[in-house]
Amino acid sequence: MSDGTKLEAMSTRATIAAEVEQIAKEQNKRLAPLADDLILLDSGLDSLCFAILVARLEQRLGFDPFSAAEDVYFPVTFGDFVRFYDEARQ
Repeated sequence: MSDGTKLEAMSTRATIAAEVEQIAKEQNKRLAPLADDLILLDSGLDSLCFAILVARLEQRLGFDPFSAAEDVYFPVTFGDFVRFYDEARQ
C-alpha cells in the first residue's frame, strides 16, 4: 500500500468512526469500541442509525457505495464497512 493509499484509508476510517460516534451520541446509543472485527449488529447502533450514517457519509465523502454497487453487499464487521467505502472510493 502506498503512502497515499494509507492516508486515504486512514481518512476514510477516521471519517466513518467520527460519524458513528456522533450518531451514537445523538441517538443515545451505547457504542461498542470500534475495532475491525466488531460485528455491526453488535455495535450498539440500530437500523435508523445506519441509515443516518450512510446519508451523512454520502454528504461528507460525495458518494454512496450502496447505491453504486452492482451486487447487493452488506458489510458484516466495522472493518468490512470501512473497506467497502475504501474500495468504492477508488
